Amino acid sequence: MDAGDEDRVMEAAELFDNPLQKDAVKKFLDDPTHHLVIAYSHGVPVGFVSGVEVTHPDKGTEMFLYELSVDHGHRHHGIGSALVKELGERARKKGCYGMWVLADDDNAAAAATYRKAGGDVESQPLMFSWKFERDD
Repeated sequence: MDAGDEDRVMEAAELFDNPLQKDAVKKFLDDPTHHLVIAYSHGVPVGFVSGVEVTHPDKGTEMFLYELSVDHGHRHHGIGSALVKELGERARKKGCYGMWVLADDDNAAAAATYRKAGGDVESQPLMFSWKFERDD
């Protein structure tokens, strides 16, 4: 998806964890360092992967695989692996030196998908997060 594809993303709303925010969809698509790939079956969205290029002064740019989702009825058909591979190919073409994702220890389906797509377990990190109140 690229800038201008907001309506196509909105058509895939059921694949996302939360209701889509039209302004956030536009902001995401307008940024050339943000990537969203949607998989279709017979014209219907059945999965997506999103990624964000992350650059650091001493490391260069890598792709953070932000989220992967495949409709329950279309799982175990290679869609997730194909989406991850496509994001990896886009990362290579953009000059990224690598790609990474965090997955929960108990998420066996995610681990299997990422392994099938060629990923290796590098570490078992702790994830810390900060929640901020919106100033809407």
